[in-house]
Amino acid sequence: MKLIRFQPKESIPKPGIQRPDGTRIDVSGFCADYDEFFFGSGGPARLATWLEEHGDHCPVVDAGTPLAAPCARPSKIVCVGMNYAAHAAETGAQAPTEPVIFMKATSAITGPYDDIVLPKDSTKTDWEVELAVIIGERASYVSEADAMNHVAGYLLHNDVSERAFQIERGGQWVKGKSADTFAPLGPWIATPDEIGDPHKLRLWLKLNGETVQDSNTSDFIFNLPQCISYISRFMTLLPGDVISTGTPSGVGLGMKPNRYLKAGDVVELGIDGLGTSKQHVKAYGA
Repeated sequence: MKLIRFQPKESIPKPGIQRPDGTRIDVSGFCADYDEFFFGSGGPARLATWLEEHGDHCPVVDAGTPLAAPCARPSKIVCVGMNYAAHAAETGAQAPTEPVIFMKATSAITGPYDDIVLPKDSTKTDWEVELAVIIGERASYVSEADAMNHVAGYLLHNDVSERAFQIERGGQWVKGKSADTFAPLGPWIATPDEIGDPHKLRLWLKLNGETVQDSNTSDFIFNLPQCISYISRFMTLLPGDVISTGTPSGVGLGMKPNRYLKAGDVVELGIDGLGTSKQHVKAYGA
């Protein structure tokens, strides 16, 4: 299934499904939202069963209805840094010997077609196409062999990053990663049966129509079982949590000269099976 959340006018987001023919239906008759309770109670499997009887009677969502992020605010977003060797090299860093992890504030989450707003004093806001994972079952000290049993689905993430805040202002990376609008997610969460092997997915990003990132998840330094198992040693992953698995080469920080987002830019990105998203860049207060 492809899980979406849509945003009716003057209403909170509602859960839906994007069907194979591209039409969308409202499944709020089954659940209130795609949240921790939904994922932690076997929601995707229960929803699939429910749709067999009720799917034909669900309201159709108008094609023009905006999409919200496909998951309700998770307890946390955990990101893996430097997870493609070419990206580490372009930034002047050595490939890590174990996963580099950092947090991203959930208040940064926006929908797949919402604007990116440059924060106050931003000078080096960058783009990063990433494969993200949704946790479906509580995970603590899980083995690599068992790790994928804790995955509910996959989605597209633009890990927008303010490099000056991240690198030049001291402290941890989180403050360069967490500005409002810095986590566009979606358009949908694809359940594992939709994707097949998540380690063989093309991912790409265009800036103003120019392809600047074009790679494949086969180039991971640390694969998904390794990342999930590793992170679960340091914190409990709750249902609905997001793990973002790193970006390939082609970010603005790695370009010579560096190239960063400015008001008026348009970013478009995609991953095989996970659709595409598109964000317009605006100045703060514009």
